[in-house]
Amino acid sequence: MNIGIIGAGGLGSNVARALARKGIPAIISNSRGPASLASLVAELGPSIKAGTTAEAASADIVVVAVRWSDLGKVLGNLPAWNGRIVIDGTNPVEFLDPESPDAKDPSNPLAAYGIKAIDLGGKYSSEVFRELVPGARVVKALNHLDVRVLAEPEVSGGQRVQFYSGDDAAAKAEVRKILEAIGYFPVDLGVLDVGGRLAELPFGVLAATNFIKI
Repeated sequence: MNIGIIGAGGLGSNVARALARKGIPAIISNSRGPASLASLVAELGPSIKAGTTAEAASADIVVVAVRWSDLGKVLGNLPAWNGRIVIDGTNPVEFLDPESPDAKDPSNPLAAYGIKAIDLGGKYSSEVFRELVPGARVVKALNHLDVRVLAEPEVSGGQRVQFYSGDDAAAKAEVRKILEAIGYFPVDLGVLDVGGRLAELPFGVLAATNFIKI
C-alpha cells in the first residue's frame, strides 16, 4: 500500500514527519505545487517525496489534511476514487484572523483558540466529507489530537492513542496497520455514524483527549 497526503500544513506535515521517522514512504502535496515543498522534503529525508495533488490522490491510501473551507475546491477536480481508502483528518472549524471581530466574539467559546465551529446543519463532518469523495472507502483518523503532537506517537514510555472509525472493515484494518507502524495505539470507535461524531473537533466528546497507552 502506498500513501498520499493532500495538504502540507500543520496536520499534513506532521503526519509526514511521523511516517518519515519510521521510514514509511509517502507522497505529500499542496495547492502551490511540489517546488514549494522542497525544504520540507529535505528535512524529512528520502522516504517522503513531493508531488502534485493528483499524484497524492492516486495512492492506495490518501490522507486528506486540508482546511474545511478548502475541501470542495481541493477535492472537486480529482479523478474517481474507485474504492481507494481515504483518511479523513479534517474538522469543521474556521481559523480566525486574530485581528478580526470574530476573534473577539464573546459568544464564541472557541475564539480564544483562534477557531470558530462551522454549522453543518445537524450533520457530522465525515457525513459531509463522504459526499465529497464518492466511491472512496472513508476512515476517520488523525483528527482528534493537536497537530503539534502527531509527529510524536511514542511518548512518556507509551503510545499515544489514535482513534479511528469507518464503515468498511477491510479499509479500517489497513489504516490500523499504518497507525501501528507509525507507533500509535489505535482504538476503533466503530462505524462513522458513531466514531465520526465522538472524535470530531471541536465538540466531540473524545476531541482533544490525549490518552497514552503505557
